[in-house]
Amino acid sequence: MVWAVILAALGLVVLGMGIGLFFFNFALNPHRKKNRVFEAGHNAIPGLDEYARRRGEALAWWESVPHEEVFLQSYDGLRLRAHIAENPQGQDRWAILCHGYTGQGSNMFGMGRRYYEEGFSVLMPDFRGHGESQGNYIGMGWHDRLDLVDWVGLIQKRRPGARIVLHGISMGAAAVMMAAGEKLPENVIAIIEDCGYSSLWEEFSYQLKGIFGLPPFPVMYLADLACRFKAGYSLKEASAVEQLKKARVPILFIHGEEDSFVPFHMLDDLYAACQSPKELFAVPGAGHGEAGRVAGEEYGRRVLGFIARQEARGA
Repeated sequence: MVWAVILAALGLVVLGMGIGLFFFNFALNPHRKKNRVFEAGHNAIPGLDEYARRRGEALAWWESVPHEEVFLQSYDGLRLRAHIAENPQGQDRWAILCHGYTGQGSNMFGMGRRYYEEGFSVLMPDFRGHGESQGNYIGMGWHDRLDLVDWVGLIQKRRPGARIVLHGISMGAAAVMMAAGEKLPENVIAIIEDCGYSSLWEEFSYQLKGIFGLPPFPVMYLADLACRFKAGYSLKEASAVEQLKKARVPILFIHGEEDSFVPFHMLDDLYAACQSPKELFAVPGAGHGEAGRVAGEEYGRRVLGFIARQEARGA
């Protein structure tokens, strides 16, 4: 009887470990394909043909301007890459543009072009585990927030008087919001977050139900243990909401009202938590990451207007 209980307990432990590792690999192993995530009905992103056309235009622009690759070593020893296009107009306006889940810095070339044409130099990093940056796990913005602080430092060394904007989409938006809770230098004058999630726990719980039809208990708790072991962070601590409570840099919050990948209601928690000067731009009819496409020129006016107001404050 005793041995049966012991064996049963060991079996449950092994099963729990297996479940936790399965979901960690499913969501956070950068070397595993994420087809099931993006093929889920609620995660479908329309307008992909339009994205492909715009990406071709963005690549052509990138090749037409002076650019380079730069590298830095992260606080935990990873070699991270970024693309830089330094604007020859010689101004000290800089934008760090942050990509989404499973993306890479080159996905931001289209946005980079918009900023560049407005007189900004642009830096577009590959987050850890993405593109040419090292890493065996996806940070979901949490460890990436510290990497962003280092990228800000790299710009400071090049241009001590730089005025820096952080602009992220989806996971990149979560990263810039999480960075807002760190001690950022005065060079960072504005943050733009577009369709970021309130916390990793909330987003993964939402996706767990949407993809697998499962409640948070016990899967999220098992996945959290696996994440602590494999990636060194907890799904619960990766919270944009908690970081925004410490924010001091002005933030523009953007979200598509029809977003079902990162549900629109998360915007309420984010905006309420933010303790820094803030503005809101909700885009009717826009799904995940579609605010720029749906809003068109209004998107640029809102973003550039927000930045201009922060520049005026610091003048």
